[in-house]
Amino acid sequence: MLEANKKEEFKLENKVNSSDPLMKIKSIKNFQGNIVPFNPTMVREMLLNAVDGLENVSMSLLENETAKSLYEGINEHEIIQALIMAARPFTELDPNYTFVTSRLLLSHLFSEAAGEYIAPANRADFYQTYFKNYLKKGIEAKRLNESLLTDYDLEKIIAAIKPERDEKFTFLGLQTLYDRYFIHIDQQRIELPQIFWMRVAMGLASVEKNTQEKTDWAIKFYDILSSFDYCSSTPTLFNSGTPYSQLSSCYLTTVPDDLGDIFKCLRDNALLSKFSGGLGNDWTPVRGMGALIKGTNGASQGVIPFLKVVNDTAIAVNQGGKRKGAVCSYLESWHIDVEEYLELRKNTGDDRRRCHDMNTANWIPDLFMQRVEENGQWTLFSPDNVPELHDLYGKEFEEKYVEYERQFDTGELKVGKRIQAVALWRKMLSMLFETGHPWITFKDPSNLRSPQRHQGVVHSSNLCTEILLNTSKDETAVCNLGSVNLSRHVIEGEGMDKEKLNKTISTAMRMLDNVIDQNFYPTPESKASNSKHRPVGLGIMGFQDALYKMGFAYDTDEAMKFADESMEAISYYAILSSSKLAEERGSYESFSGSLWDQGMLPVDTIKFVDEARGEKIDLNRDCSFDWKPVRESIAKHGMRNSNTMAIAPTATISNIVGVSQSIEPTYKNLYVKSNMSGEFTIMNQYLVEMLKDRELWDEDIRKQLKVNDGEIDNITRIPPPIKNLFKTSFDIEPKWLIEAAARRQKWIDMGQSLNLYIRDPNGKKLDEMYRLAWKKGLKTTYYLRALGASNIEKSTVTTDERKNVASSISPATDMSGKNACSILEPDCEACQ
Repeated sequence: MLEANKKEEFKLENKVNSSDPLMKIKSIKNFQGNIVPFNPTMVREMLLNAVDGLENVSMSLLENETAKSLYEGINEHEIIQALIMAARPFTELDPNYTFVTSRLLLSHLFSEAAGEYIAPANRADFYQTYFKNYLKKGIEAKRLNESLLTDYDLEKIIAAIKPERDEKFTFLGLQTLYDRYFIHIDQQRIELPQIFWMRVAMGLASVEKNTQEKTDWAIKFYDILSSFDYCSSTPTLFNSGTPYSQLSSCYLTTVPDDLGDIFKCLRDNALLSKFSGGLGNDWTPVRGMGALIKGTNGASQGVIPFLKVVNDTAIAVNQGGKRKGAVCSYLESWHIDVEEYLELRKNTGDDRRRCHDMNTANWIPDLFMQRVEENGQWTLFSPDNVPELHDLYGKEFEEKYVEYERQFDTGELKVGKRIQAVALWRKMLSMLFETGHPWITFKDPSNLRSPQRHQGVVHSSNLCTEILLNTSKDETAVCNLGSVNLSRHVIEGEGMDKEKLNKTISTAMRMLDNVIDQNFYPTPESKASNSKHRPVGLGIMGFQDALYKMGFAYDTDEAMKFADESMEAISYYAILSSSKLAEERGSYESFSGSLWDQGMLPVDTIKFVDEARGEKIDLNRDCSFDWKPVRESIAKHGMRNSNTMAIAPTATISNIVGVSQSIEPTYKNLYVKSNMSGEFTIMNQYLVEMLKDRELWDEDIRKQLKVNDGEIDNITRIPPPIKNLFKTSFDIEPKWLIEAAARRQKWIDMGQSLNLYIRDPNGKKLDEMYRLAWKKGLKTTYYLRALGASNIEKSTVTTDERKNVASSISPATDMSGKNACSILEPDCEACQ
């Protein structure tokens, strides 16, 4: 409802005069295409509803800006677009303008669905009358699954819709949904925000037993989705409730050393990518350059030419036209082709042996890191001569590797190369510095701590380095992802709301488990693996938001303790929920013999890494929960899922719900985020609120924030305590990011996408940083970020104020300075 004074203001403004900026045109086209006289009433009503209840937003500013875009004969859809474009640039004045813009986009969205303007006061009724028509229209156009209309109590479903939750979206969040997620017919959106959430929820509830249970669970699923307490991954949001229910996020494959199998894997890549999956390929088994090909008595060209084909396949097969295909190839560090593999992303050299679009990662055994530590030698082999190494880890790998080194020394093995371990390590880091690839990931902790050690070997991670599942010729690992919004489970200044967290996670784990049975599997190997092991990956987002609410700076002991205890809580409830699902639905097929079956929880498996390395890893091992009930439940009922947790990047779903990405620190307090929906000015609302409380938020501060590229260190009016709290990613020493990740890792049965940020990088810093990550027991790392050239325009800043300052605020970049799959350009949505 409009406030009384604004209603009065509205009445006064309708008494137009010749100087009214909105009266420069006389006629427009209405939604039906007819020419009608123009009256600014609807425009002002939309603006007044958009600014209702929001402080520090100006009606007159928005009116004047809108008037600049109006012209004679403009249609009503274009008028709404003009309003959106008018409000959009003012976010840098106050974060509330993002909600103004979002509300205006809602007006456009309702008019697109209804064919006419629907006032906010009438939207709840419109939801009630529109829902069944939406289902019928979507089914007729083959956009929706017919079961949505027949298998649910639709009156109960409709009654559960909460239209007021439309107001929760930021402009970036709603525009992202509008551009890429809402179902459309001939580019006309038929979905509204709450219908979108309900469609996803109903699709995920479709495997429940009967109409009543499907309906009840759909409403529970809808409630945690639409409240932003939890969000499913992008493939699930795309496809749940549609005829093409490919809901999984990640697929991991091992490529055998056989030409037919190699090209079968390339075909599988194309099929998996077509249906929105992110790919991780293990190429270690493929023989290296110079190895014998027995069938022809010739010499192999190695793995590199095949990787070029992988690269081009990912580009050729986009994901349903919604985003580019995406793949990451992994190679173990003893492979004879590893030196050339490190150079795949270079811009120089033979382009036939370069992969400019494909991601790459090093799969590094502990023995290599130990050789680096002791400045020892390292031997490279072709895998066809050392077939056991691929499937070994820990002490067994070391023993066999040393034996192969002996055979190489005696001449029994002909294809090989001896180098200094430090030289290879330096090349790894220098290529990471130069090209952003390959990423640094660690084979041994990934396997030693895997619950499924009894069933096989983890040979790689996925596209975003958080999924760690077994792969083989016969099994393509699949993972289904979703993330808890941590900031929605924190009581400001107090701590975790454990009761709410328990409720959210128990519902979320059921949603993730349902994906496995509802899912469409593009290949037989993916269906066999997912049905047998049933892994899911529950993660988090909004970690930085939660820290702000707690009043903790990222680089403090308090933040590290919070990272530890919050992840312990998530681990506790996720594992317990999976066990309770096992009580209801039965354990996963391969449970017997797993670490779960042996009474081992993720926190217990740290000792395996200690034993393999011969010393305790440097890791805090405190616990705050009583884990006895979880252990007892697993002993009695088993586990529904072989794996339960993985922290994905949440590049896009964090945009949708309007929180910080995953476990990331704040990139900048003011910057431009670029993605497939355009460019969006992002302002740190927590900083603005704090400055407002201290009466510091004014034009001078805003201008200085732009001049200083979104940093506040040099703004003298801002007190030191605020500066400490709002440090940004490049002001936080990497050791804090690694420590926080290590604290989380002890509770997680898979991994986490850990971006590392560094200002003024050099070889020594990179060496220390990645050695620390290994020593702390991390399983994987993700992108290495450095400052690049900037992007926030400073057109309102004087020449003197711009002096010695770049012309814009930078998006995060990889070490080569290229925009990659970062928090600012989240084209990589395969995980989330």
